[in-house]
Amino acid sequence: MLDDAPDLNKERLALVLEAAGLDLWENDLVTGQVTHKATKTFQELGFTEDEIVTGVQEIYNLFHPGDLDIVRQAVADHVAGITPQYRAEFRLRSKAGEWVWFANYGRIMDRSSDTPGKRLIGVTFNINDRKQKEDEIAQANRQLMEQNRLLQTLNTALEQLAANDALTGLSNRRALMELGANECQRMERFDHSLSVLVVDIDHFKPVNDAWGHLAGDRVICAVAQACAARKRGSGDIVARFGGEEFVVVLPETDSVTALRTAESLRQEVEAMKVPVDEEGASIAVTVSIGVATLQQGSGLEFEALVNRADKALYRAKQAGRNTVFCADNGSHASANPGHAATPVHVLANPGSGADGAW
Repeated sequence: MLDDAPDLNKERLALVLEAAGLDLWENDLVTGQVTHKATKTFQELGFTEDEIVTGVQEIYNLFHPGDLDIVRQAVADHVAGITPQYRAEFRLRSKAGEWVWFANYGRIMDRSSDTPGKRLIGVTFNINDRKQKEDEIAQANRQLMEQNRLLQTLNTALEQLAANDALTGLSNRRALMELGANECQRMERFDHSLSVLVVDIDHFKPVNDAWGHLAGDRVICAVAQACAARKRGSGDIVARFGGEEFVVVLPETDSVTALRTAESLRQEVEAMKVPVDEEGASIAVTVSIGVATLQQGSGLEFEALVNRADKALYRAKQAGRNTVFCADNGSHASANPGHAATPVHVLANPGSGADGAW
């Protein structure tokens, strides 16, 4: 009865390993020989009993090239005593040429002997299903990240569309009021001036009447670009307020500097010639500009500041157009002081000297 005990224990061990899906193996790292074959693993890979390799190096030949160094390092770390067990996940090539995922768990059983490493005992088990699920999850996560990235891009684009004027690319009125209100709060916190220019194209209706709305759009875009050129940094705001009217917000700018900026803008627009058709005709336009400035403690909100500048614009129109008027000191600048400004000019075939006035 006692003689049957070792065989019974082996049978019990084999049953437990089989139930757990584990395949027992033993390698001699000193000689490089496989002293106990992982029969079940090789059968799963499609090999017959006679085709099972008997050398460690031959086993390594079945490993995926991308996993081999990882396995070798895991063995080396355990042999060196860096890790208490040998653990590794890897792909093995089946007889049919497919890659199948397995995992190893083992330990050197004779570390205290004169030749440690002759008995590296472990188990191998199939983890292919788990790896496939992990790959599916990873792929789903990558797709989700890509969708989130695309959604973020679309949201950014929508935000830009919601905040920008479609024709000119400038900020629209809604964005202007939001950003301007923030600048008013910043002005109160840091005690600096905040100036606003309200710019309106003079005699704009005749342009649409004579040349059509496409020509009018070209004029609006040309003036918008001139306004945008006055932007000094990220703090400045340039917006299309509606129709042919624009607003330029200049933080940390006093009324004198704002008036100088407005006059520079007026002169630049006056010097422009805007093409209105494909035949070479162009239009000369002018703008009237109202200027207003806030100081800390004024108690006015941004909308009130814009209204003040708008009233100054009305005074500039009354003064004859092509004029800058400042709400704070009543000063103004005009192309023709004391006279009505020249209205819109149309130049036919520039360079010929022929021009007509509206």
